[in-house]
Amino acid sequence: MSVKIRLQRHGKKGKPFFHIVVADARARRDGRLIEKLGTYNPVANPAIIELDVDAAVSWLNKGAQPTDTARAILSYKGALYKKHLQGGVAKGAFNEEEAEKKFAAWLEGKNTQVETKVSGLAKSKDDAKKAAFEAETKVNEARTAASQKLVDDAKAEEEAKLAEEKAAEDAKIAEAKAAEDAAKVEEEKTTAEAVANKVGEVAATVETAVSTATEIVAEVAKKVSDAVTGEGKSEESADEAKA
Repeated sequence: MSVKIRLQRHGKKGKPFFHIVVADARARRDGRLIEKLGTYNPVANPAIIELDVDAAVSWLNKGAQPTDTARAILSYKGALYKKHLQGGVAKGAFNEEEAEKKFAAWLEGKNTQVETKVSGLAKSKDDAKKAAFEAETKVNEARTAASQKLVDDAKAEEEAKLAEEKAAEDAKIAEAKAAEDAAKVEEEKTTAEAVANKVGEVAATVETAVSTATEIVAEVAKKVSDAVTGEGKSEESADEAKA
């Protein structure tokens, strides 16, 4: 029976998840499997692979043929290398203990590589988060500044409008006061003219009265003078008569 080590897809659309299985090469892609060797999650970074290395090596030794993707996974997890070491033991190149040491050293180096990659990815992720946070902070600051500018502009516009309204109101009040003052001046002028006219009339009346009084005084004085003169003449006539 021809046997293959291949991937059997599971998971949702857009989120693939695979089982690493041993199956009859003639079976349908989703058909009955012989054994499940592990799982493969390509969505994670780095990809998560769980594999029973010893079982995989056992099937490889039995002649199972991995597909290209399955071969890459077996190589990544060390199954192909362990099969190679077992071949060396079988040929007498080294013993089982040395083979285990070699595989342990390889596995340690592989784990170090994986950890380094994970650390690098974590750092890159942190750097990306930091950069995104800084960018978002700058955007928020710019947005806040723009909002504050809108508020300041609106406030300045409102203050300018209020100042304009106050200036117009002050001008209106000043104009009304000027008109009122002008009316008062005109009224005072009219009153002064009326007083002046009244004074003129009184002065004319006084002048007429003075003139009349002067005439009367002159007439009275004349009459008194005439009377005095007449009385003198009468006395002279009487004296002459007595003489």
